[in-house]
Amino acid sequence: MLVVMKMGASDEEIGGVVHQIESRGLKASPIPGTQRTAIGITGNIGVVEPGLFESLEGVLEVIQVSHPYKLVSREFKAEDTIVQVGDVEIGGAELLVIAGPCSVESYEQTRRIALTVKAAGAHMLRGGAYKPRTSPYSFQGLGLEGLQILKQVSDETGLPVVTEALDIDVLDQVCEHADMVQVGARNMQNYTLLRRVGQAGKPVLLKRGMTATVTEMLLAAEYIMDQGNSQVVLCERGIRTFADHTRNTLDVSAIPAVQKISHLPIIADPSHAAGKREKVLPLSRAAVAVGADGLMIEVHDRPEEALSDGNQAIQPEMFAELMNEIRKLAAAVDRRLARPATRQAL
Repeated sequence: MLVVMKMGASDEEIGGVVHQIESRGLKASPIPGTQRTAIGITGNIGVVEPGLFESLEGVLEVIQVSHPYKLVSREFKAEDTIVQVGDVEIGGAELLVIAGPCSVESYEQTRRIALTVKAAGAHMLRGGAYKPRTSPYSFQGLGLEGLQILKQVSDETGLPVVTEALDIDVLDQVCEHADMVQVGARNMQNYTLLRRVGQAGKPVLLKRGMTATVTEMLLAAEYIMDQGNSQVVLCERGIRTFADHTRNTLDVSAIPAVQKISHLPIIADPSHAAGKREKVLPLSRAAVAVGADGLMIEVHDRPEEALSDGNQAIQPEMFAELMNEIRKLAAAVDRRLARPATRQAL
């Protein structure tokens, strides 16, 4: 249920509605808008009687929410959410590009690639310190050392960092070293982790699960937002299908579908969808063309030596070409590339 306040409703009137909601054992989530404030009601098992709130001072109307997810829906918030990561914004009219290696392998490797992608126009740095791998014998990441490397390189380049929290045991370490926490595809329905991430107070990048529907992805985001964290970015990274010409199938139709029913920004990860570097650029074009708010690209200057996913990592010159093409394509869909990060390097 959603309580919509009148235009110009006072803080006292909004507080009064919140008090009435919470006094009934429900959870109130005020959502400020450009013209008026709405207050989402969650925590109810059955139907809540609208008349309980319609007569309160400052209330314009009470709306029943039809979706199983509430806080992520446009019924709760009509305006697009802009997620702030350091001095970078995700969402709105500007496209954001996150780039870097699949795995942090060393300080030298991470710094080289970070400087390369920054020079080409990337806005954020990605890199895995903890790597969920199908085989227990594959490279699992450098762990805390990898996080420390990411933090050092971020300080030196000024690029905000996003990296994955593999489980709740390492979440605090990730929050300490990164600007944004990634919840990977394998963890999209790890509800304990989702709740803890929601309580951590950091922006979150939530990847769609390998076999998850759009509704399931939005419900996963609801877990995070229900803990008080509205700074959530969704990521379409490809799903399992019968196709065998790519690693996964990039579901570009999911991007406009999400944008129609949710206010959260959504980016695409064509690298994990493609599995092969020559397909990353065309899939990036497709994602931008259908309205993605950004891209997440794997880049490696020595992919043949990469400790994970070398086949899908594009080389620096390919990344520079990608950025040039995306810059031109963005204008065709009334978008523009975001300004570079302004955080000063140390």
